Amino acid sequence: MTQYTGSCHCGAIQIRFESPKRPEEMRVGRCACSFCRRHGARTMGDPAGSVEFRGAAKDIVRYRFGLGITDYLLCAKCGAYVGAVMEDEGRLIATLNVNALDIRDTFDAAPPLHHYDGENEERRRARRRKFWMRAVMIA
Repeated sequence: MTQYTGSCHCGAIQIRFESPKRPEEMRVGRCACSFCRRHGARTMGDPAGSVEFRGAAKDIVRYRFGLGITDYLLCAKCGAYVGAVMEDEGRLIATLNVNALDIRDTFDAAPPLHHYDGENEERRRARRRKFWMRAVMIA
């Protein structure tokens, strides 16, 4: 496993991502929803990896919209979107905004755009189980 680090813009939220894959092997995409588009997010998950988001509880803002099953994580100080977490089958899974990683420039600047409109909760959870990774929140 290789460890990759990152943070929000001001450093209040720290990120530790572990994966057996090299950056060029990772599947990065862009979600077409208005939230991700407005943040310029490039996200990825690695089911063989894991991610840890660490920050003071007061510095991590959780935002929900759409189906209301996912917490989008933003820094209360600088406003950076760092990732999203969802409870599923008794565990926490996540996707990571690669723009928050120190190695962000190694990823495709314009990965494929994915449209998830019309997904119900069951389809969304099934897709995320396939592509998202284990997550830990330390606040």
